[in-house]
Amino acid sequence: MARQGQGALERTTGQGERPAPAHAALTWNALAFALGVGLYFLQPRIPPGWPVVAAVLAAAGLSLRYRRMWPVVSCLAGFGWSQLACQGLLSAPFPEGLVRQDLVIEGRVASLPERGGDGVRFLLDPEAVWHGDQRVRFGGLVRLSWYRDPPELLAGQRWRLAVRLKPPHGFVNRGGFDYERWLFLQGVGASGHVLARDQNRLLDAGAGRYRLLRWRQRLRDRLTAALAGLGSPDRGAGTDGRAGSGRDSAVAGAVKTSPAGALVSALVVGDRGGLTPAQWRVFAQTGTSHLIAISGLHVGLVAGFVFVLARWLWSRGTRLVQWLAAPRAAALAALAAAVLYSALAGFSVSTQRALIMLAVVLLALVAGRTLRPFGALLTALVAVLLVDPTSVLSFGFWLSFGAVAVLLYALGGRLAPAPLLWRWGRAQWAVALGLLPMLLLFFGRASVVAPAVNLVAVPLFGVILPVVLVAALVALAGWYLPLVLVGQGLDAGYRFLAWIARSPMAAEAISGRPDWVWIAAFAGVLLLLAPRGLPARWPGLVLLLPLALVRPPVPEPGQADFTLLDVGQGLAVVIRTASHVLVYDLGPRYPSGFNTGSAVLLPYLRTVGVEHLDVLMVSHADRDHAGGLPGLVAEMPVERILSGEPEAIATELPAMPGQTPGAAPAPCRRGQHWTWDGVEFEVLYPLADAEQGNDSSCVLRVNAGGASVLLTGDISRRVEARLVALDGRRLSSDLLVAAHHGSNTSSSLAFIAAVAPRVVLYSAGYANRFGFPTAKVRARFDAAGVRPLNTADSGEIRFLLGPPARVDGPVSGRVVDARLWRHRPPPGPDGG
Repeated sequence: MARQGQGALERTTGQGERPAPAHAALTWNALAFALGVGLYFLQPRIPPGWPVVAAVLAAAGLSLRYRRMWPVVSCLAGFGWSQLACQGLLSAPFPEGLVRQDLVIEGRVASLPERGGDGVRFLLDPEAVWHGDQRVRFGGLVRLSWYRDPPELLAGQRWRLAVRLKPPHGFVNRGGFDYERWLFLQGVGASGHVLARDQNRLLDAGAGRYRLLRWRQRLRDRLTAALAGLGSPDRGAGTDGRAGSGRDSAVAGAVKTSPAGALVSALVVGDRGGLTPAQWRVFAQTGTSHLIAISGLHVGLVAGFVFVLARWLWSRGTRLVQWLAAPRAAALAALAAAVLYSALAGFSVSTQRALIMLAVVLLALVAGRTLRPFGALLTALVAVLLVDPTSVLSFGFWLSFGAVAVLLYALGGRLAPAPLLWRWGRAQWAVALGLLPMLLLFFGRASVVAPAVNLVAVPLFGVILPVVLVAALVALAGWYLPLVLVGQGLDAGYRFLAWIARSPMAAEAISGRPDWVWIAAFAGVLLLLAPRGLPARWPGLVLLLPLALVRPPVPEPGQADFTLLDVGQGLAVVIRTASHVLVYDLGPRYPSGFNTGSAVLLPYLRTVGVEHLDVLMVSHADRDHAGGLPGLVAEMPVERILSGEPEAIATELPAMPGQTPGAAPAPCRRGQHWTWDGVEFEVLYPLADAEQGNDSSCVLRVNAGGASVLLTGDISRRVEARLVALDGRRLSSDLLVAAHHGSNTSSSLAFIAAVAPRVVLYSAGYANRFGFPTAKVRARFDAAGVRPLNTADSGEIRFLLGPPARVDGPVSGRVVDARLWRHRPPPGPDGG
């Protein structure tokens, strides 16, 4: 009573407000720490260590006298902590001199092996690496591909393997996926492939310190076997759950061939390898991707379900309640369930965030401490960044914390009670609107139907997830009927989502926008979601308008924007005029299904505001030039297709839904000529008597006010000689895209002299097995005084051509998008 009276007196006299300054100080320090972590990962290169340490010590010394210096100390501490956490990976890169060299590596399998049509991929935790008798040292894991008859790999196995490695390297293009950042987040310091050598042998079949990973793999394999067995007549789930009837076997076969099997594996053990790109596209267009991978939502649902159940059961026992209050017991049970379910996902980054956030709230409940909502969010934020500061590079980090912050901002402090359905609908609307700018900024597109779909899907999923987990558990014990029923439900749900995704309005893409547009959009969202007491929220709509109205800049009439995209060992070029677009070649396609048409060209075109192609010129039918054709044409309307081998590429087109009626491939022939917005396009080859293979390549010259570029495909020196004889000095161009990626079969001295380029552009893969561009070709251009540029070490390369014979550039993707994790290959044979 005395304490209650004292508390009442403090509230009356205002002394109860004393903790407020301390709370404000903690808030500012937490935000400053997070700011320091973010600032570190904005650096283009690794900062030197000693200035960071000196700055932290100096600020800490000043803070002893000036308390207002503590946020500065916190900011510098976040910066320094990030440097310390990344030091091992960033300060010891894989040696460039060992690229394409045979190495021997010993280590343990450190991931769930992913099988595909072209082999198996896995992470290896290296214990020792040798180049001959010399020990090689570098930081991080190794991502390996084993293509030829790979054995059944188990997590934790210790292997000795003959490999070829290279530093983490990916494509660098505007709008494209940052593969190098993804590898950095996985802690990968090198990637490569296993060689077919006698040295390859298993050294230890045990799991070592990867026992949890081995347990997850065994669980995944047993679950996969159970799901696969449903399709066979002797393993179907009958009415008793053990002996299969013909009808049940048919149902099981449908489960096997439908997305249900992959969905069950994804939801139970976090293995999403069974989902196809087309299925991921359905989830993305309906805004339900977050329901598939084990993430914060899943961990929260499991913890919430266990909390409610444990609290109800615990409260039934009088002695139990006397020993420990039911809410505290339920909080401990929920935390244990969250830990176990996170373990199923291998404590992935997304589950770590969710687990830490839940632990902050649940342990506060156990300790009897009341946390302010934003205080709990900031505590979880700092805890996540202390555990793994690289989390700030994950889109999921921003989306998960952003969703919670939006809900607290939009719905917190509402005094008037409202019906449950109204509150749920308002929460979905707040999250959809609040995260809209972030989704568009990160992914370039957002689902229009997501709010309506999630309004039903999320609560339904809260029921489905426990059912899936229980069905999987009993299936592992040999009773398959619940899994069959769950599979039927998941399959029906997927078919419904696929029907919604087929709508052209399901998702909207957005092109690149200036920074001020994004700042205005975030400010507009804050205004629209502000409490009702705030007057004049309608300007928020005005601040959102630039997202819809502002378009990326286009070239002026008479100018041509020329971009050589980074597609590895292949070729892809985009040429834009004031109102037209031409794409020359589309890059490669791989046996795994990956193709640069959908992975590189499509995101780039959307980023620069291109909605359709006027001309798609496929030089010839080789896979490194035409491989991306299906991926691009399926999503981007094309008015006209030209090719040196139109019959060969036509086989890729009939099933493409994005193809326009007039887009049947036509042959490109010498003499074809057109002008767009004052820019001239002229086809110089092939002649009427069409060639085959590389020599059938379309040769295109583009002239913008006296500035020109020549694209040559894969032509050989024989075709070059014919062009020199036919056109002579008319071939002269400022830019030349080297034929056949810099092969010895092309780029003769006579051709180089006739073209007389200022810059030669190589489109080649980093450390490619062909050694392109070859030393002989590079020597020829060097002798002619031609400046070389290569996508392998420059990334995307852009020039602006226009009158009067002006060439602005180059703009290199790796220079513009310089980051801590960005690979910087040296120019030369290894760098491309």
